[in-house]
Amino acid sequence: MQPLVILRIVGLLLMLYSTTVIPAILISIYYADGALMPFVDTLLLSISCGLFLWFPVRRQKNDLKLRDGFIVVVLFWLGLGLVGSLPLYIGSFGLSFSDALFESMSGLTTTGATIFTQLEDLPKSVLYYRQQLQWLGGMGIIVLAVAILPMLGIGGMQLYRAETPGPVKDNKLTPRITQTAKALWFIYFGLTVTCALAYWLAGMSLFDAIGHSFSTVAIGGFSTHDASIGYFNSTTIEMIAGFFMLVSGINFALHFSALRENSLRPYFFDVEFKVYLSILTIVSIICVVYLYFSNTYPHWSDALHHGIFQTISIGTTTGFTTAAYYNWPGFLPVMLLFISFIGGCAGSTGGGMKVIRFILLFKQGLREIFRLVHPNAQIPIKVGNKVMADKVTNAIWGFFALYVASFSFMMLALMATGLDQVTAFSALAASLNNLGPGLGSVGENYSSINDLSKWILSFAMLLGRLEIFTLLVLFTPAFWRR
Repeated sequence: MQPLVILRIVGLLLMLYSTTVIPAILISIYYADGALMPFVDTLLLSISCGLFLWFPVRRQKNDLKLRDGFIVVVLFWLGLGLVGSLPLYIGSFGLSFSDALFESMSGLTTTGATIFTQLEDLPKSVLYYRQQLQWLGGMGIIVLAVAILPMLGIGGMQLYRAETPGPVKDNKLTPRITQTAKALWFIYFGLTVTCALAYWLAGMSLFDAIGHSFSTVAIGGFSTHDASIGYFNSTTIEMIAGFFMLVSGINFALHFSALRENSLRPYFFDVEFKVYLSILTIVSIICVVYLYFSNTYPHWSDALHHGIFQTISIGTTTGFTTAAYYNWPGFLPVMLLFISFIGGCAGSTGGGMKVIRFILLFKQGLREIFRLVHPNAQIPIKVGNKVMADKVTNAIWGFFALYVASFSFMMLALMATGLDQVTAFSALAASLNNLGPGLGSVGENYSSINDLSKWILSFAMLLGRLEIFTLLVLFTPAFWRR
């Protein structure tokens, strides 16, 4: 382990991140919204902190080791959460430090759970800043950093492996990690611009179009209005949101392959993509039919568009709403919450356990049942025509075990703070899966829960964003042994 190299990189990353406050400063000046100084103070403070960490060790240019990468990623995300909370805490927005940190962590991890009420009364710069937090966290600021850090003499593969979601982290789209990061961000940026233009042409203001494109492509769910996407009361806007949520929940490697081959063939031959679409289609049909026949929406068209939109939004872990789905009748709210556990595809901006893990867990379960009848049979697990290596399938079981154990422990902790069972379960599911809206008292927002619960949920958001292993590995004695 190389603490001096770690400090140098974290310092560089903090100084790099400080520049992301500049757009909020410019927006505050343009709208004269009175929120300028908190952002200026944050800019100066984050640059100073980064410089303080970097300058004494600026000549430490050794390559990162794997364990160094894990520490850098966790420290950087914790640092971002703290720095990101500063404008919200310093400004006169009525937030405690716990509230500001919760909001910042929710944005950066693309969870979308919010403390704020009456969003329309907030300064424009603050509304923009919240949306930008999600956009930066969507693909992962670390992936952006590995495209830049090699120019500064820092290798990036260890950071990429530590931060990239999904069970298989060694697959690269291009021969060099820098090119991979640039390819991912090229696609990510292109989708964002296209989404913003579509929203604008559909009737959103330019400000709302940009803000909502950030949270749509990042699969975040923050909005500039309390009523979320429902505020616009536009079927066209909802269709645009649904399409880009769906696309952003797909493995970005598939988008890259499709662009490189100039063909849709990569999608049709990908098992994870087909299962992803199948799950959302089946759940959408169930929602639409139940909403219609339960007279929740007496008109078929209303049941159709609300049912499909909320399924895509919750299933991809975006968290946009067109209706108060948590008040829907019967099993629908819980079913929607359950599909967020599956989430988007590996390599997407979506949260949850990821579709590929769901597929492998299902196949492993079937294999064990078959082995009860044929105990000596050798049954490989395949995804498409590819046989999964034992180390991948073992990692899936390990991930699932840690996920269940973490969920159980944190849910008990939340209930110990005074939350009821429904609120504790749904709030934790929405945080660990990076979804946002829950059930019970956290259906609309999280302002009513206690501070200790907010800290637990903030930890859950980070745990879900870094996919369990990256964070929990730091708590093992073996990690710190030489």
